[in-house]
Amino acid sequence: MKVQHLSQALQRIEASPTTAMTDRASELRAEGRDIISLSVGEPDFPTPPHVIEAAKAALDAGDTRYTPVVGTAALRKAAALHFERDLGIATDPSRVIVTAGGKQAIFEALAATVSAGDEVIVPSPWWVSYPQMVRFCGGTVAPLRTSARNNFRFSPSELEALITPRTNWLMLNSPGNPTGAVFPADMLRGIGDVLRRHPQVLVLSDDIYSPLIYTEAPHATLAVECPDLADRICTVSGVSKSHAMTGFRIGVATGPDWLVKAMGKLQSNSSGNPASISQAAAVAAFEGPQDFLADWREAFRRRRDLVVARVNAIPGLSTPVPDGAFYCLVDAAPLMNRFGGDDGKLALHLLDHGVATVAASAFGGKDGFRISFAADEAVLVEALDRIDKALA
Repeated sequence: MKVQHLSQALQRIEASPTTAMTDRASELRAEGRDIISLSVGEPDFPTPPHVIEAAKAALDAGDTRYTPVVGTAALRKAAALHFERDLGIATDPSRVIVTAGGKQAIFEALAATVSAGDEVIVPSPWWVSYPQMVRFCGGTVAPLRTSARNNFRFSPSELEALITPRTNWLMLNSPGNPTGAVFPADMLRGIGDVLRRHPQVLVLSDDIYSPLIYTEAPHATLAVECPDLADRICTVSGVSKSHAMTGFRIGVATGPDWLVKAMGKLQSNSSGNPASISQAAAVAAFEGPQDFLADWREAFRRRRDLVVARVNAIPGLSTPVPDGAFYCLVDAAPLMNRFGGDDGKLALHLLDHGVATVAASAFGGKDGFRISFAADEAVLVEALDRIDKALA
């Protein structure tokens, strides 16, 4: 008899649905099935050559040892440059922590601060891991519902209605996953007005998709729009989406000194330092040429327009035009009777027809699925042809 001792914390969460669908697509491919995966948020462009060369140079130089737990001095300095140049956040390298991906930074910030009974406001639809992290820490998720009718944005009054004495975090993600929603500067300033009345609330600003905005307005972030609240804001970024470096597993975060130190304390007892070679590559990513991003952004814009037009031409499907990131959250409500009201069954139906997507319910939504358009246009056309046939 096998004995299993699972912690209460682990029993409160579920495996990530996005990685589960991606893994399932890989398994089917290994079995010989022709599967197009639109389930994972991963740029299909090659990692920039100067980043690859930096990784090779680090290997040749023998930089294969432990580094400081919170990151090398070179990368913390480069990350501080990134925060100021690209996000407008002036920060000192001492207030930067380097993690094994942005996901680890978010987890550490929550794990260092959330206790049983604490409440975390999470706008929905949300990135799948936000509520799981909160629940693992013993916190309670307070969903802040948004919809396509309002471009997946919320009003200051809607936010304030959810705040209680137990609220200790607000999660912000702009551009957002899975909706592509972008929070404009005036919305963030309105959020700031609410937060000033509730000084116990911290803010996690996930800006990992900040280079991928398709509107005329530049990226806006709370720490810039409300500088007087900077000591309550943890801003997370990285190189995965901006430089096609998902496998390097490097995230960076900046915030108040006490929080960065708390995150480092946790990291010192869990993963230790991020990979030394990945850190060297990330220095090159932040300090090297950034001009390629304009071409990538324009390619993503073309793909977005293609996917939106094709989805909206399929009877029973609709999607708004996302302002950022590389996702479309597709509404399939008129078709849900065919699937017993279960969008998980809809996603499996599409998988049976050769396209891996992720059910909207995985993101706190309903009656639809998320498409990642981080794929070649020919691949997207074929995938949408298959979706059209699957639902005909």
